[in-house]
Formats: sequence, structure tokens, C-alpha cells
Amino acid sequence: MGEQQHVKFPQEVIDEYAALGVDLPALFSAGHLGNRMGVQILEASAEKVVGTMPVEGNTQPYGLLHGGASAVLAETLGSVGSMLHGGSSKIAVGVDLNCTHHRGARSGLVTGVATPVHRGRSTATYEIVISDEEGRRVCSARLTCMLREIGPGDAGNLPEQARLNGA
Repeated sequence: MGEQQHVKFPQEVIDEYAALGVDLPALFSAGHLGNRMGVQILEASAEKVVGTMPVEGNTQPYGLLHGGASAVLAETLGSVGSMLHGGSSKIAVGVDLNCTHHRGARSGLVTGVATPVHRGRSTATYEIVISDEEGRRVCSARLTCMLREIGPGDAGNLPEQARLNGA
């Protein structure tokens, strides 16, 4: 659950990371938390990030989708867009997340779509709309990420499977 098998990236983005020795599709995942929650990233570019998450396993005691689960999906998708906007020389770090929960979901998948509100040199802000399988809005979120230059110590944070040819 949560494995990234069919993420669609723009080819120029894949090529940019490959030139640095990074296999972007192998690197790209929802992270450990997102994987445990079943987050699947379906499409990823700086202009739009789409992902899904099952309601089952991510509920609060009343059987409704947990608001924190919606926040995890929102932050994951907004961070992905911010990282792709920042490019291979920057790291996106979330600094503000706001979620408004509109309705509950008890089953099925929710789908999040992140689109940019602002894409600057040092920050990126994305709006994330999370909807149920009937297309009804479950949550509206906004994430702002700081974009900072990659430092020498950051290379060790890449998962081994994402490095090309042992780079």
C-alpha cells in the first residue's frame, strides 16, 4: 500500500534529476507516513499534483475520515508541487498548513488536487482540494513551503533506491 508505481512526471523534470544522479520516480513517494496511510501520488508537476488516499484505516473513532489524515494528504501533495517548482537545487520545507473540513467521508478513496497559488524564489504556496468519490469537497487546504538551497549534508537524505549508479 502506498507504493509509487505510475507517477506521471514531465520528462524534462525526470531528465534534470537524472543528470544529478537521482532516479526521480524511485525517490518519489508519499514518505513513510503517507505510505502507511495508503497515499498514492498519481500525477506530479509544478502546475498540478494529484493523489489519492483510502478512507479505511484513516478514520477517527466515529468512523469518519480523520482530519489529520486529510492534512497528511494535503501536505504531501503541496510539498511535492513545491519541490518540483523549486527544482533540483532546492528542498521544500512546509512552514504553514491550513485545513478546513467541509464534510465527512466514511468509505472509499479521497482524491487531492494541489495547484499553485504562489510560486516564488523562496516560497511556494499550493491550494489542495480533497474530494470524495462523488466529487464532493471534503477538505480545502493551503500549504506554504520554504524553498531552501540544498546543502552538502542534504545528499545523505536521499533514499538509496533513488540514487543512480551508486551516485
